Amino acid sequence: MTHVEDELTTQPECWQRAADEAPGHLAALPAPGERVAVVGCGTSWFMAQAAAALREQAGQGETDAFAASEFPLGRRYDRVLTLTRSGTTTEVLDLLTRLRADGVPTTAVTADPDTPVMEAADRVVVLAYADERSVVQTRFATTALTLLRAHLGLHTAEAVTDARTALATPLPDGLVDCSQFTFLGRGWTVGLANEAALKMREASLSWTEAYPAMEYRHGPISVSTRSTATWMLGEAPAGLAEQVRGTGALWVDGGLDPLAELVRAQRLAVAVAVARGLDPDSPRHLTRSVILADAPA
Repeated sequence: MTHVEDELTTQPECWQRAADEAPGHLAALPAPGERVAVVGCGTSWFMAQAAAALREQAGQGETDAFAASEFPLGRRYDRVLTLTRSGTTTEVLDLLTRLRADGVPTTAVTADPDTPVMEAADRVVVLAYADERSVVQTRFATTALTLLRAHLGLHTAEAVTDARTALATPLPDGLVDCSQFTFLGRGWTVGLANEAALKMREASLSWTEAYPAMEYRHGPISVSTRSTATWMLGEAPAGLAEQVRGTGALWVDGGLDPLAELVRAQRLAVAVAVARGLDPDSPRHLTRSVILADAPA
């Protein structure tokens, strides 16, 4: 078993622990009414997208999401929340340094308490039990998002149950054999769709795309064929499933909690990688953390 296979199977337990511990992190996490930005790189950026949409939908306050390198420094926020598994990513540390100089309160959610982010952020939440050996992120990302869902009062026991179902249920027939994978989302699950596509690209070098579900009919559906799998994370817009099936593509209806559907997508990424003779723990050209010799200007 690869590291990523082992790590993704522990997600139900990690989620439950994060949800149980969320009340203890109340002071570190955004308060209702604060204007907040959530930032990260790679997988953490996509989790930031999901978290920002959830917070706004919950009526907790205006919330934006940015890749750390694209943060608009001239824009004012009451708090900036950074997600960084390694605690060493150059763009995140550089941003935290700039924000401290500007007097902006910051919080970091990380997996490693022995890294520079512990000093760079004003407050830190450490999810050490969700750290990973694989380059490919799975359980840290979903555990961090579970923490934020629980903080917003949006986590449910059904999410954990659905995660166990996602791990125990076989993938749909023919899915691994597809050559193109498209993930769709709505609202907060657009970020999950982006992350599912990233997992497929990283682990299995697959042709993978992600779109807001309503946008799929505005062009991207034109490339769908019998070798395409189109996977909906969350509730699909009316008529979309039928239209996708009409192209000959395999429609995958995400009936579980959307975060549990992401677990299924993680399993697919590993399965396709193994079928292609690839090592999903060590994607080509990637490292666990991006540390730049010269910080971005």
